[in-house]
Amino acid sequence: MSTESKSSTMFWWLVFLVTTAITLFMVVYVDEWFWLVMPFSLTSLAKAFDVI
Repeated sequence: MSTESKSSTMFWWLVFLVTTAITLFMVVYVDEWFWLVMPFSLTSLAKAFDVI
């Protein structure tokens, strides 16, 4: 069971890093729309910390 939890958190860390990169890209190039990606980034951060 611990390996499943470990791989799950690694997946969510990866999702967090990708969505954060997308958010930063959008802040630079389409700054009026960057907030559309923020819920995905913040939710994946909470899942990576195993809060939800």
